[in-house]
Amino acid sequence: MLGAGYAEAFVEFVRSHREWASAAVFILAFGESLVFVSLILPFWAMLVGLGAVIGVGSSDFPVIWIAASFGAGLGDSVSYWIGFRLHNQVARMWPMSRDPGLLARSKTFLDRYGVWAIVLGRFSGPLRATVPFLAGAARMDQILFQIANWLSAFLWALVLLVFGGSIGLLFERFMSLF
Repeated sequence: MLGAGYAEAFVEFVRSHREWASAAVFILAFGESLVFVSLILPFWAMLVGLGAVIGVGSSDFPVIWIAASFGAGLGDSVSYWIGFRLHNQVARMWPMSRDPGLLARSKTFLDRYGVWAIVLGRFSGPLRATVPFLAGAARMDQILFQIANWLSAFLWALVLLVFGGSIGLLFERFMSLF
């Protein structure tokens, strides 16, 4: 797990070098949405921190939002593609190998909820990058997947950055009381 010190240093770097904010947010959102990587590195916390640094009312906010959205959408697209390519091997991979019915239940879940499974997965931490991977492995229709992927990426990035911006604003107002 990436230590809090690294996250703070990263956020501080972006605070000092605002010209790198879009690239940083893109990379973090991509990593947060990439299968396996997102389980190890807490990029969402850094994204919230960057939302606090950048601020919702900043003139940079629309560009940062778009960068985060494209990073998240691309990360999920790559995760889907990896699952699609590894279709036959996925059942032998951890954690599916520990529960042979997991892949079948994932396919049933995706068939039942369709694009909503992708949207819900985007907003659930450990499922964020796993759902697109399993959607690829289960051979979910790629067009439906991509529609849900990109729409939810823009919504997720907005929610995450606005949440961070709101925390930053609340902290700023709280500190001004003292």
